[in-house]
Amino acid sequence: MACSTSCPISKTKTIILATDGTQYSEGAVREAIRLAGPCSSKIIAVMAFKSKPEYETVGGSAYDAQVAEAQTHLMGIKELSDKAGVPCETVLHADSSPAAAVVAEAVARNADMIVIGRRGWKGIAKAFIGEVAAEVIGKATCKILIVPQAARIEYKHVLVAVDGSKHSDVALREAIAIAKHCGSSLLFLSAMRNASERAEAEALVRLATVIAQEEGVPAEGITPTGRSFSAIVEAARGRGVDLIVMGTYGKSGLSKAFLGSTTEKVIGTAGCAVLVLKAKA
Repeated sequence: MACSTSCPISKTKTIILATDGTQYSEGAVREAIRLAGPCSSKIIAVMAFKSKPEYETVGGSAYDAQVAEAQTHLMGIKELSDKAGVPCETVLHADSSPAAAVVAEAVARNADMIVIGRRGWKGIAKAFIGEVAAEVIGKATCKILIVPQAARIEYKHVLVAVDGSKHSDVALREAIAIAKHCGSSLLFLSAMRNASERAEAEALVRLATVIAQEEGVPAEGITPTGRSFSAIVEAARGRGVDLIVMGTYGKSGLSKAFLGSTTEKVIGTAGCAVLVLKAKA
């Protein structure tokens, strides 16, 4: 089934598109609109910025110029959405924390998904992913799609990271639903650090494969040796994967400040888009 004309991801009635006006948001803007069309979704394009300290010394003209620039950017997104026949509302939060503004809009709108770019946000950068994106992923409760600037999602080859955690289980079910709808090929991956973890890794991918087959979805499982994020990124690159699906946290329970280190590093280094899901508490 062609996912360019039918909705590939379930429950995407309302999409929050987080943008910062830089080139790092270009992939997110493009893929949000491409997804919203066949899903009959409404896009809420959200942009926020903090007032700069120098505005207090140079007067209000610089602040007004930044507001005008942001409004122009948002109107450009609305024009693109209108051309695609996608309803789009724009929201500007001036002098606000970008991450807090995006999460607050997602809650207020009961959003099904947040689409966000990687890095950017006017030069604010966390180690791998970008500070704003990391905070949004950690605090939001809905699905989050992170899109690198050049990434294009075709839903043809989907990699699912499985580790036995409840968040991984949610990712597994979501990926199977995508594959059933789009005819995607599924690749389940569980990385092992050494041979002592082989049995557990093989059991995880075997179980995932059985679950997929019971849903009528053909799938393959692999258990590479090495660091989890490296194994995931390398497999995605080598297999032509255009979407990675994974949970927010892993089985170790390591959450760091906002999210699990493996998830963070995959998002920061993969060339394709990453769909992140979080199990309900």
